[in-house]
Amino acid sequence: MSAKSSSAVTMTVVLVAGILSATSARAQDASATSLADQLKAQYKLAKMGSDSSGWSVVEPGTVLVIQKGGILGVPPGNATIVTATYKNGELHPPGGFATAFAGQDTRQLTVGEKVYIKKIDVHLKNDKIMLIIVECDSCNGTQQPSSYKSAVIFQFPKDYLNKADVSQITDVIGQVLAPDTGPNDQQQQIENQQRQAPDQPAAPPPTVQLGDTIDQVKAALGPPEKIVDLGQKQIYVYKDLKITFVNGKVADVQ
Repeated sequence: MSAKSSSAVTMTVVLVAGILSATSARAQDASATSLADQLKAQYKLAKMGSDSSGWSVVEPGTVLVIQKGGILGVPPGNATIVTATYKNGELHPPGGFATAFAGQDTRQLTVGEKVYIKKIDVHLKNDKIMLIIVECDSCNGTQQPSSYKSAVIFQFPKDYLNKADVSQITDVIGQVLAPDTGPNDQQQQIENQQRQAPDQPAAPPPTVQLGDTIDQVKAALGPPEKIVDLGQKQIYVYKDLKITFVNGKVADVQ
């Protein structure tokens, strides 16, 4: 084969490879757009706007309830946004550098708070979906609206997004941002917080000691069922206890 023919073949291979690569990229972009559209059909996006009073939500969207801690909010006008990452069932908060870069005016968005989704980005190549969220101040009963925003990246296993349907993806999203179902959410939030809170030690049983005054005994045990008054000597009878006072102080406990 002549050098000219070899060069032509090489150029043809390069052109075909380039066409296939571009075609694959366009197909991937189309798939990402399709998935994003399906998610937007599930979650109505909120719209933000600004006026003389600052940034606020001008068009509400689907209300979601935060299920896991670790989401850090920044003011809506802040150009920086910090990102938490949900991977393998765990929500990882933003790192120290990102937190420091966001500045001092930040706030943790806690479990039970309600938010909107402002933007959905689908990255099929990296199997990531990023949701930018903003506080639903009216849902949270906020006296001074703040509309803090944040972002959560959902990292899926390799090629998961190419195969999963939208319901499987929303199930994963729901582990961090669950749809608001109304009044029952408040009870669910309480139960979640109770499960997350460390067990509190049981209160010690009330005790009575020799020399305690009548007031101290009443404070510990409450009023007795019966009082036997013998002048300087008094007997307080409880359900399973009998306490004898002499001159107003405990002298015997039976």
